Amino acid sequence: MAEEKIKLVCNNKKAYHEYFIEEKYEAGIELVGTEVKSIRMGKCSLGESFVVIKDGQADLCGMNVSPYEKGNIFNKDPLRVRRLLLHKNEIMKLEQQVKVKGYTIVPLQVYFKKGRVKVEIGLGRGKKLYDKREADAKRDQQREVEKNYKMRLR
Repeated sequence: MAEEKIKLVCNNKKAYHEYFIEEKYEAGIELVGTEVKSIRMGKCSLGESFVVIKDGQADLCGMNVSPYEKGNIFNKDPLRVRRLLLHKNEIMKLEQQVKVKGYTIVPLQVYFKKGRVKVEIGLGRGKKLYDKREADAKRDQQREVEKNYKMRLR
């Protein structure tokens, strides 16, 4: 089988620093035509975005899609709430995890798959300060090992 081509548009690196991501889901987004054109040009940001579940629907809040330059009156508000397209059982499962265990749903990346805009969302548990320090120490140690390995090969 042929590999599915995925074109990454934007990534949320901050989410991996702030949360332990335990499960990942792929969701579609309900967008307007000018928003799709703007995302295709790479003008979106997931910096302060999060997912809220209410009334059986998953909504993506805080995702910034810059207005399309040639869109004039058809442009929408850049920070408007966008509906995520997930199966009902996935939404119910996520809602239960958020209520009972205190998880957070965070968008991880936006990409095109088969011509459609998709969002990868993750079910994450917040990190404490000492967890972040531990992760930084591990990353620094790994860099040091790789650096020593490269020096030895020369």
